[in-house]
Amino acid sequence: MSFPTREQAQALLVKANQSNPGPWYDHSQYAGKAAELIGRELRLDANKTYVAGLLHDIGRYEGPSNLRHVVSGFRYLQSLGFGECARYTLTHSFFLKDLNSFIGVHDVNDEERVFLEKYLLSVQYDDYDYLFQLCDALALPDGFCIVEQRIVDVTLRHGLNEYSLEKWRAMFAIKADFEKRIGKSVYALLPGIAERIIGQRNFY
Repeated sequence: MSFPTREQAQALLVKANQSNPGPWYDHSQYAGKAAELIGRELRLDANKTYVAGLLHDIGRYEGPSNLRHVVSGFRYLQSLGFGECARYTLTHSFFLKDLNSFIGVHDVNDEERVFLEKYLLSVQYDDYDYLFQLCDALALPDGFCIVEQRIVDVTLRHGLNEYSLEKWRAMFAIKADFEKRIGKSVYALLPGIAERIIGQRNFY
């Protein structure tokens, strides 16, 4: 079985949050729901979009980490027999297939770094990869957000690097492509965004 059921995915996320409680848990809940709602409009598999969106950060079960969480999540889901789902724990962090584009501590060893580099070059991104990348950028721990809010949130915590502008362009290109295909803004599908903007709710 390449993907857990919705119930199994929720149980895995709850268990992971018990190991390493944090705002990433609620962020994951919103990312999963965003993936389901947008994926439905794109006629993608509903269980696949929700489950993989929900578990995209599952590698954080090991504790506080940066780049390492994508390796941890990949290995964890692989070990449970959810090989296809494991893919998205890794690709969601890479709009660009270059490890140097990752902002944050590269807390992986040399073997893991080589694995990541080879894996990213070998995989052909599809709508699911792009969907989880976008939905990661549409979710804060207290609700759905516009992409610009998520960019500011991440930048305030991790800073910028030479790849930032290219990553943002890739992010907005995915959003524009999806919106062209579904005939509406992705924001129209996500409850609470207008209230967030008007109310100027805080980021984490």
